[in-house]
Amino acid sequence: KDQFIPQHIANLLWAMAKLVDNGQEQTPELKATVAALLPRVNAQRDQFNAQAIANLLWAMAKLVDNGQEPTPELKEAVVALLPHVNVQKEQFNALAIANLLWAMAKLVDNGQEQTPELNETVAALLPHVSAQKDRFIPQHIANLLWAMAKLVDKGLERSPGLNKAVAVLLPQVNAQKDRFIPQHIANLLWAMAKLVDKGLKKTPEFKDAVAALLPNINAQKDQFLPQHITNLLWAMAKLVDKGLERSPGLNKAVAVLLPQVNAQKDRFIPQHIANLLWAMAKLVDSEQEQTPGLNETVVALLPLVDAKKDQFNAQGIANLLWATAKMGELIELNLATSTFESLVYRISEKLQFSQKEISMSLWGIMVCCARLAPDSNANKNNILEKHMDDLLTRLENTSPDDKEHQSIMIMAASWLGRTCPVIPHYQTTISKTQADIRDQLKSSIPSLKIVEEKSLNSLPPVDLLLPDHNMVIEVQGSSHYVGGDFKTRKGPTLLKIALLQKAGFEVIEIPVNILLSQDLMKPYIDQIKARTGITPQEHGFVSLKKGGQVLHS
Repeated sequence: KDQFIPQHIANLLWAMAKLVDNGQEQTPELKATVAALLPRVNAQRDQFNAQAIANLLWAMAKLVDNGQEPTPELKEAVVALLPHVNVQKEQFNALAIANLLWAMAKLVDNGQEQTPELNETVAALLPHVSAQKDRFIPQHIANLLWAMAKLVDKGLERSPGLNKAVAVLLPQVNAQKDRFIPQHIANLLWAMAKLVDKGLKKTPEFKDAVAALLPNINAQKDQFLPQHITNLLWAMAKLVDKGLERSPGLNKAVAVLLPQVNAQKDRFIPQHIANLLWAMAKLVDSEQEQTPGLNETVVALLPLVDAKKDQFNAQGIANLLWATAKMGELIELNLATSTFESLVYRISEKLQFSQKEISMSLWGIMVCCARLAPDSNANKNNILEKHMDDLLTRLENTSPDDKEHQSIMIMAASWLGRTCPVIPHYQTTISKTQADIRDQLKSSIPSLKIVEEKSLNSLPPVDLLLPDHNMVIEVQGSSHYVGGDFKTRKGPTLLKIALLQKAGFEVIEIPVNILLSQDLMKPYIDQIKARTGITPQEHGFVSLKKGGQVLHS
């Protein structure tokens, strides 16, 4: 080991990484050989040329990616090489630049500290991405965008240099769209979604690149591995969540992937399951029409939660509780309840939940309680409420200043009958449909007192309040229902209704589609009259049917 010159050391480590990447087992002997060479990298760090540096960093990243432990010696070897990347930055070709950025992202993803020196090395390479943009083949483009997204996800600042590197690569995605293999497609869409999640603007070039990749999902649908399927559905859900239009191309890509989830359901690891159900919930929340096969996919995935319940980390638990709740009545009550029961006990274990994860879990448990409330399932609700109380205390202790987290605290405090330290501030708007129903009620029942956009018990404002009768009227647009079907309510709607009922208000829900016909509206008006004790005769109200229309006099 002490007699190898720098080129030999670089070639040996590159060779072992390449062999492992092609199926060579990482035996104790192979690991011992790697361990013997790493100190030589440090000792001869000043003698490696540009190609050797690129090969060494690629090799160490590839070995770690394939199961090599990122030992202190390996991390020291990386640290020793980084300044030499900066010094020789002008000498790296397109392949070396792509491999170096991929390697640094992969090493950081596996525990390498993102030091100022590493960040400087990345910054030194980024201008060369722009300079050599026309020389990158599809694999380079995919690796570069993946690397930049991963580094940003791990805390790298999204600098002007990084933004420019992304911008010059996006047209290359479009230009070479037919040459990307399944892994590239999955990595590219994941990277673009992650960058948007971290603040990248959805420029026309960005949207073109996404649109260019989507048909390839359909064309290569049978070739995606479980991780690819997960990353693709997560990416499309994240892009839609960040405002990308649900185009026919995107809807088709989702539809062709859903059967692949069902077919490969037993091959998904816990992280995949959590990310997939999160994606399903986001897609349900954004869709105007029900995606064919989505319900079947959700039903196929949920039993896997119970089977792998001990393997989910804090983020996975939060995502699953939130997603199951978000989909509301799309998930049959017993299946939803069993999913919650599989997960809630993990909250009291010594898992480190972030503020966001506490908030998501708390909201999810509230929705589950809201669904169980009409069934008078006191025992299950008591167990869930204990977890709710614990999570609310934990969230209060983080002193959140985010309005969404504060709103969840207010709702939980209302449910539990606790005092909440947060003072709510709600913006109010009166929709046209809300005004139409108000006007119809006033026309039919002139003496009825109606208050609009009133916050009750510190909860979000209700559409219409009948204060003399302790009654709330909620005007439900299509966004309150899964696929806009006016039947299957989403989690947020179920929770709002349950909170109002728990606070002592009677709630009447009026779907906006009934406004299309007086015949459909009349039963709701009659119901309100009956509940308020006001009879039609008191106001000279007569309903006559003539020519299919209801006449009021």
